[in-house]
Amino acid sequence: MTSDTTPEFEKLVRERFLALAPAERVRMCADMFETARALVEASLPAGLDAIERRRRICRRFYGDLADKAFPGAIAEE
Repeated sequence: MTSDTTPEFEKLVRERFLALAPAERVRMCADMFETARALVEASLPAGLDAIERRRRICRRFYGDLADKAFPGAIAEE
């Protein structure tokens, strides 16, 4: 994977992240997930029923694995 981040900056970020308490790291990751979920939800069309909404969110995050959670569902267009 190509990166535009310098090795020095990557090292700095890693060191700062590892210096955090484990609970703080978990909180940061949970916050990032919630932000990503909000972005996905905002991109979905209005009027979806609850099951279809959940299926599309799952598909966006987990790809083809969502088909196991929602067998028999028709893929969105």
